[in-house]
Amino acid sequence: MILAGVLVAVVIARSGDDGGTSGDSGERGLTGGDFHSLVADPLIADRLYVGGHSAVSVSADGGRSWRPVASLENADAMGWGFTGGATWVSGHPGLSISTDGAASFARHNDGLPDTDVHAFGTTGETLVAAGPGLGVVSSTDGGETWNQLATDAGQAFFGRISAAADDPDHLVAANAAAGPVASSDGGRTWRLLTDFPATWVSTDERLTTIIASNADGAIRSTDGGDTWDAIELPDGASLVEIDPHHADRLYAGVHVGSSVQVFVSDDDGASWRAP
Repeated sequence: MILAGVLVAVVIARSGDDGGTSGDSGERGLTGGDFHSLVADPLIADRLYVGGHSAVSVSADGGRSWRPVASLENADAMGWGFTGGATWVSGHPGLSISTDGAASFARHNDGLPDTDVHAFGTTGETLVAAGPGLGVVSSTDGGETWNQLATDAGQAFFGRISAAADDPDHLVAANAAAGPVASSDGGRTWRLLTDFPATWVSTDERLTTIIASNADGAIRSTDGGDTWDAIELPDGASLVEIDPHHADRLYAGVHVGSSVQVFVSDDDGASWRAP
């Protein structure tokens, strides 16, 4: 992969406080020995999260500086969801929820049939979760009770499950064993969009643009998954995220040791720079 226009000089980290975090700010986001998720907060512009098995870090300035989120240590952050008043994170220990603007998180596994939740998302106030022992399940009461949607799908889903803003039954997820998949009936049945085993999908609000990424690169569709093209990424990038607040802005994460360096593109992936 080609690193086009990336500034490789060290970025000067900004200091500042971000509720619910601990430790010094730095130019990279701490995730631990792996890198599971890269999320642009749909509610707050320029707020990013990066997550792995042992740590989650947050940036309030578009990736320039980062602080670890103490209450998400060992949360194994894979899937993410945002409802009206809550931020949700899923992983091997189950679900974590914040109701104070992501300042702090607490475990919320009441009624969950299995706590190994590899994929998670929200459609309105409905929660959708998937994992090896779950298949695909949903909740309409904030995670108190869960309904089985599918038993023959969801075992290999990973990361975020995205829902269309204009059609809550239209979902897209990453299948790490096969490729990006879509559902038109709220998660009961799924179809493969293309053969590109993905560990992360990012979409626009209507699921017209879909980016699927993994350790080998990323592909993009601008017609809802009918056709796909490769995207040039910074060397070593494994996750790509669409910014919901800035047209044509993408983020790409490179896992280095126990942390993640995030790069930014303001021209839809034509060139990349340090934040």
